[in-house]
Formats: sequence, C-alpha cells, structure tokens
Amino acid sequence: MTTENAAGPQKVVLGGYTSHEAAQRAVDVLAERKFPVEHVSIVGSGLKLEERILGRWTLGKALLAGASSGAWIGLLIGVIFWIVSPWVVGAVISAIILGAIFGAIFAAVAHMVRRQTFASASAVVAERYDVLVDAEFAAEARRLLAAVPTDQPH
Repeated sequence: MTTENAAGPQKVVLGGYTSHEAAQRAVDVLAERKFPVEHVSIVGSGLKLEERILGRWTLGKALLAGASSGAWIGLLIGVIFWIVSPWVVGAVISAIILGAIFGAIFAAVAHMVRRQTFASASAVVAERYDVLVDAEFAAEARRLLAAVPTDQPH
C-alpha cells in the first residue's frame, strides 16, 4: 500500500500497530541497524480525545498548587530585583512570600468559580499507528524489520 504526500515523496506502509509504543519499537529496530530513519513516519489514524482522571481536586490541593506556582513566580521576580540591587536580599524573600499568598488566593477563587472536583489530563490518541517509509527505502526497511520480531521490547 502506498500513499501520496503533497510535501514529499511517496510513502509505503511497513506495518500497522495498535499502540504508539509498538510503532516506536519498529522504528527503533530500524535505527539500531543504521537505517536512515529520517525517511520514516509514524501516522496515527482513528483519532480520539482521551481524558485521564488523575484524582480528586480539592480546595486544599488548589491552594497548595497556587501557592507553589506563585512562590516560583515570586522567586523569579525577587531574583530580578536582587540582580538590579544586590544589597537587598529581603526583596527575594518577600517576593516569594507575596507570590505564594497571591497564588493561593487566585487558585482558591479559580477553584470556587470552576467547581470541578477532579483533576484530569487530556491526550489525543489513535486507534491505529502505521509506520510509513519513503518508497525507495521500503525494501531495505522490510528486510531489516523481518530479521527481528518487533513485538519484543528493545
């Protein structure tokens, strides 16, 4: 099977896989055998959005996350002030404290407005992953993949 690519040469499907990791293992096999992998692509099809629930999102967790990110921003601002006036170390400490306080306040307000009681991470996943190669390199790639079973971890 071949596919037309408007941005480059014609591609040939080397194999189809049910997971991205399996497709990556096939490309790893080619790379380990010094194949020019810049001619290889992994293409996902049947895309869908998957949202993984990470856990409960409570007011306490929101406050902690807001305070820690605010403290980092405060540290950055404090270091900038310290560079400008190096004799005032208190600026760094007070910037961290103020950053943590304002971060916690903003996080609490956001948590109350959003009213979502769980934390999640979204990702786009595919039902199938095809490994494609430029047509001129297809025979060599097939020979290299046939020599090693790709279902074993490498």
